[in-house]
Amino acid sequence: MDNLGPTTHPDLLVGIEGSDDAGVYRLSDSVALVQTVDFFTPIVDEAADWGRIAVANALSDVYAMGGRPLTALQLVGWPRDVLPFDLLGDVLEGGAEILELAGVTIVGGHSIDDPEPKFGLAVTGVIHPDEILTNTGGHPGDALVLTKPIGTGLIATAIKREVCDPEMRDMAVAVMIELNEAASAAGRAAGATAMTDVTGYGLLGHLSEMLSDVGAVIDADQVPLIPGADALAAAGVVPGGSKRNLTDARRFSHLDSTSDTMAILLTDAQTSGGLLMAVPPEQVDGLLAELPAARQIGRLVAEHPGEIEVT
Repeated sequence: MDNLGPTTHPDLLVGIEGSDDAGVYRLSDSVALVQTVDFFTPIVDEAADWGRIAVANALSDVYAMGGRPLTALQLVGWPRDVLPFDLLGDVLEGGAEILELAGVTIVGGHSIDDPEPKFGLAVTGVIHPDEILTNTGGHPGDALVLTKPIGTGLIATAIKREVCDPEMRDMAVAVMIELNEAASAAGRAAGATAMTDVTGYGLLGHLSEMLSDVGAVIDADQVPLIPGADALAAAGVVPGGSKRNLTDARRFSHLDSTSDTMAILLTDAQTSGGLLMAVPPEQVDGLLAELPAARQIGRLVAEHPGEIEVT
């Protein structure tokens, strides 16, 4: 995408330039479309859970903009001569459960014969043009709040290597299928100034995209973790994407006082992660009371714009 020239239009309110979670296009003074697409290969062994995770992950981009998802197109790649269609039915049924929970209507889709199974959605939502939350806009002094624990990339790798115990697997799936709808609404009500979801670029990577003209300080001890994820990191059960994230994060993050294990956790490539939002400090207590799993993990600062200090 970096090689593409910017697309401009008077009604294109959010495009690709800022690495935001979704595009936003104005239809009228009171309605704008929020559009996104996301799909991936299986990250768990159970077909229905893969469908649930993929749908929650795709819808998250709309919630991260402060929008309300309305409709979805299903995207399927399936090895028709290798895997039975009944298994695909389980994937779609699992996804349909989350779509119903979110009040989102399937309006169609597209499938191809593919040697590797893939599933996801193209999602359309709506938002008022004056209520869009982008990944920038935070102010020095704003608190940084994360709404879900991290570690799903490590646990997905443990599942692939058959070293993940069932309890840890179930905890990770529960995190990934949880919709970010309530967190988005609570963030908007608390006056969030910026918001993004934490996915494949890891916590530090997505935080870096919020730092157009501010810096950040993160308290690593306050970052919520899925139980057992730290042990996997320490044991070297680390996906390649997380390793690449860590290499990249060293460009903009000060990690000298951070353990190797914590550095991996902070850059672990997430799937269907939580929302990371900048919130006025006086609103934090009320927000955390509304979202019991959320944690304040740091703050935005005027110093070292574009850089992250990890303490």
